[in-house]
Amino acid sequence: MALSISCAAVGAGQRDDSLTVARRVVAATALAAKEYANGVSPGGGRIIAAQEVDEAKQFLDAARLDGPSLPVAVRGVADTTLRVLRAMLERTAPPDSVASRAAELVHRIAAAVGGALDPFPTRPPALARGAAVYREQCIQCHGPAGRGDGPKAKQLTGPPPADLGNRLELATVSPVDMYRKIAIGVEGTGMPEYAQSLSSDDRWAVTTYVGTLRAGDETVREGEGAYAVQCASCHGATGRGDGPLAGTMSVGPPALADLAVQGRLSDDDLVELILHGRAGTPMPGFERVLNRATAEQLVAFLRVLPAQERQHMQPSPGVAVFQDVRRQLDSAVALRSPKAAFTAYLTFEQVETEVRAHNAPLAGELEDAFSALRARAAAGAPSAELEAIHARLLSALERAERLVVDKMSGASLFTESFVLMLREGFEAILIVAALMTFLAKAGATERRRDVAKGAWAAVGASLVTAIAIEMLFHITPGQREALEGGTMLVATAVLFYVSYWLLSKIEVAKWNAFVKGRLEGALSTGSSFTLASVAFLAVYREGFETILFYKALLTSAGGGGAPAVAAGMALGAVALVGVYLAIKRFGVRIPLRPFFAVTSAMLYYMAFVFAGKGVAAFQEGGLLRTTVLEWAPRLPVFGIYPTAESLALQGLLVALLIFAIVWLQRRRFLGVEQRGASVR
Repeated sequence: MALSISCAAVGAGQRDDSLTVARRVVAATALAAKEYANGVSPGGGRIIAAQEVDEAKQFLDAARLDGPSLPVAVRGVADTTLRVLRAMLERTAPPDSVASRAAELVHRIAAAVGGALDPFPTRPPALARGAAVYREQCIQCHGPAGRGDGPKAKQLTGPPPADLGNRLELATVSPVDMYRKIAIGVEGTGMPEYAQSLSSDDRWAVTTYVGTLRAGDETVREGEGAYAVQCASCHGATGRGDGPLAGTMSVGPPALADLAVQGRLSDDDLVELILHGRAGTPMPGFERVLNRATAEQLVAFLRVLPAQERQHMQPSPGVAVFQDVRRQLDSAVALRSPKAAFTAYLTFEQVETEVRAHNAPLAGELEDAFSALRARAAAGAPSAELEAIHARLLSALERAERLVVDKMSGASLFTESFVLMLREGFEAILIVAALMTFLAKAGATERRRDVAKGAWAAVGASLVTAIAIEMLFHITPGQREALEGGTMLVATAVLFYVSYWLLSKIEVAKWNAFVKGRLEGALSTGSSFTLASVAFLAVYREGFETILFYKALLTSAGGGGAPAVAAGMALGAVALVGVYLAIKRFGVRIPLRPFFAVTSAMLYYMAFVFAGKGVAAFQEGGLLRTTVLEWAPRLPVFGIYPTAESLALQGLLVALLIFAIVWLQRRRFLGVEQRGASVR
C-alpha cells in the first residue's frame, strides 16, 4: 500500500513537472514566432528589426534546452520541430510559415500533456496588487512609468529594458505574450524568469497593470465613454456579455471582461476587430462611426475591464488604491499593527505623487499621519489614540481622493453647460419679448427703445461682473478654496431659489401676471429710466446668475473640463439665436410649462451637486472639518461624499425641495377651490 501511494505521488509530481516544462516550451515557442514576425518583412527574406529576430532565436534555444524534460510521447517531435524552426529563422523564412509550424508544435504538446497550457486566473486580477508587484519587482529597471529608465537600467548589459509605456512598441504584444515573458524571462536581456518567485495570480495582476502604463486615465475614460455608446447594450456595463440586447442574439456576445476572451489578442488585433468586425459572428465593424484613435481609446478601456476593480464596478484604478488603503488602515488600527500601517502607506505611495502634484501640504499631512500611526502602534498606544490618528488619516484621504480621482465626464459638463446657457438666455429673451408685447398692447410702442437700452446695458454690466469675479480669483490665490467653495454654495442657494421660482411660475397665467405687474409699475411713472431699469434688472439678474453658475460649474469640473463647458455654452448660444428668430420672425410659441418643469429639475440637480462640491472645497482649504462617515456612499457625479458636513447640507436641500413641492401643491389646490367657490 505504502509503495503504491509513493509511486502515485512520484507520478503526480512528474506530471506536474511535465506540465510546468510544457508551459515553458510552449511559451518560448509562441513568443519566438511572435518576435520573429515583428522582426522580418511580411513575405520573409528581409530583416527589419534584428533585435526581434535575435530574441526569437534565443527563445527557441531556451525551448530546446527544456525539450528533454517534455513527456516522452512528444519529446522527439518537439526537438525536431524546434530545430526546423531555428533553421527557418536562419534563412529568414516567411513569418506565416514559422507561425504555422510553431502552432502545430503547441497543439501537439497540449495534446500530450492534457493540461491547461495558459492558466488564466480563476479570480479577476487586481490592479492594486499588480501595481504593488510592479513596484517590488520591476520598477528598478523599467522605472515608475514603465519607460525603461529605472535606476538599474544603465547598469544592465545587452538591450535596455523595454519601454512598457510605448503603445506603438507593444501594439502587437497580447496579455498572454506579456504573461509568458514575465513567466520565463527573456534570454540575453536583464529580464529574469518569475515563474518560480511569483504566483500565477501575481503574474496576471502585474500583466494587467503593465497594460495600463501605455494609456493614461484620460484615455481610459474616453474609451469608457465610447464603450458605453457602442458596446454596453450588447456586452453589458461590466463587459460580461449580458447587455439588454444580448438575449435577442442567436449567438451571445463574448464576455470582454474575461481574460480568456481578450487575453490572446494584441492591441492591434482588438483595434482591427473593433473597426472591421469578424465574419460569422454578431460582432459588427464600427469603422463608419469610429476612427482609429477612438478605437485605440476603447482598447485602453477594454484592457482594464478584466481587472478586479472593474468587476466590482469601481470607476478607476485610483479608487481601488484608496479603498485598499482604508481597508489596510482599519486592520492596522484593529490589530494595533505597525506592519499593517506600513503596508497601508506603501499602497498609498501609488497615488502619493499625484496627490503631491495637486496639493503638496496635504501629501505631507498624510505622510506625517502614516508615520504617527506606525510609531504609536509600535509603542503600544491605547486604542483611543490610534482611533484619533485613524480619523485624521480618513479625513485627509477623503480630500486626497477628490483631488486624484474625481473627474466630471465631458458629456455631463457639456449637458449642464448647454442647459444653463439655454435656460438663462431663454428667460432673458422671454422677459424682453413679453415687455415688448405688453408695450405694443398698451399702445406705447415708442417706449420699446427704453427696454432695449436697459437690456443691452445689462449685457454690458454682466460682462464687467464676469471680469471682476475672475480678477478676484486671480488676485487672491491664497483664498482660492474659500472663493471656490463660497461660489458654489452661493450658486447652490440661487439655483435652488430659481428652480423653486420656475416651479411657482409654471402656469402661463402666473408668468404673464408676473411680467405684467413689472411693466405696469414702470409705465405708471412715465419715466424712461424706470422702464429701462425694469429691463436692466430682469436681464442683469439672468446675466449674474449665468456668470455665477458657470464659475461654479468650471470650479467643480477642474482644469480639464473647460473645453466641454465651452462647447456646451457655444451650442446653447446657437440654440438661443434659433429660439429668438423663431419667436420674432415666425411667432412660434414656446410651451412654457414643460420647459420650466424640465429646466427646474435640471437646476435643482446642479444645486445638489454644487452643495456637495462647495462643502468639499471648504474642507480642502481647511475651513471646514471633514468628518468621514465610513458607511456613507461616495458618488462624485452627484456631488455626494461620505462626510457628515456635505451630507447634512444636501439633506437640507432634499427637505426644502419636499417642502416646496408640498407648499406649491397646497397653494394650487387652495386656488382651485377658491375659483370653484367664486363660480358657484
